[in-house]
Amino acid sequence: MAFNLPKNKKLILFDGVCNLCNSSVQFIIKHDKKNIFLFAALQSDVGKEIVKDFHIDTNKTDSILFYTPEKGINYKSTAALKIARHLEFPINLTSIFIIIPAFIRNWVYDYIARNRYKWYGKKEHCMIPTPELKNKFL
Repeated sequence: MAFNLPKNKKLILFDGVCNLCNSSVQFIIKHDKKNIFLFAALQSDVGKEIVKDFHIDTNKTDSILFYTPEKGINYKSTAALKIARHLEFPINLTSIFIIIPAFIRNWVYDYIARNRYKWYGKKEHCMIPTPELKNKFL
């Protein structure tokens, strides 16, 4: 991969036009007390590069991706639970749901993902971070 993350950082890729995804990013930023997460929209140059490098079919996986240089890419519910693991207590306790088989977790995840625009809406353009948050976005 041609792209490098700063040391000790983890990258969350999200659908930049999805209101639910943008709210989730804001929630993660608020609860990322260790300041370990960076963000990129799937529609950004970085997002497109990672999708291409990992041969991700965006028709099957179009919402959240979690990337760490050591472990590579995680998708869907596994990505969400691994992100939660790094957030503050008690949010990090939700990572216990990783014990549920992925096919069950992803069925719920996919149902929400398929309906996210209908339920939460969609923006015309990707979110523009405020000057205070600009250093968290690639």
